[in-house]
Amino acid sequence: MSGARVTPRKEIKRQRRRHSHSCWDHLIIAPLWPKYGVNLGTLLRTCDAVGACMAVPKLPWMPEALDKGNTLRRPACVHWTGRDPIAWLSRHREQGSRIVGVELADEAIRLADLAAARERTVVVLGHEHDGIPDDAMELIDVAIEIPMVGTGASLNVAVAGSLVLYRLAGFL
Repeated sequence: MSGARVTPRKEIKRQRRRHSHSCWDHLIIAPLWPKYGVNLGTLLRTCDAVGACMAVPKLPWMPEALDKGNTLRRPACVHWTGRDPIAWLSRHREQGSRIVGVELADEAIRLADLAAARERTVVVLGHEHDGIPDDAMELIDVAIEIPMVGTGASLNVAVAGSLVLYRLAGFL
């Protein structure tokens, strides 16, 4: 039995796209109630990896957090939602977007049962401690639960969002 084949770095680079995406409008992650700027940088990296975009409220500290968190050193695909996340979410729903919320809810489906996105999809992430507000939950088409066996109630926004993005992009 032979060991695992290690793919040379040059071959991996050759298989990837040559330029960053210009905003694949098909998949948008929306941490609409962010608490920690460091999580946004992690999500930007994941967006680049799966060809998604990020939508965030234009809070005073947000541009600096995004700039600091963008370790790719090139422009990231960021949409500004304004200061009213519910209105922004409502507009996307009216325009036909599928709205997916990452939240513990009675009728939530498990992450493993989530199919890859085949239509414009907005993934809503809630506040680190309070989750997605009730008025936003009314706009959600499907809630996603990420199963956990540990003692924590949830994963942080960056980890949860990254898992869901990879699943919706069809990579998991």
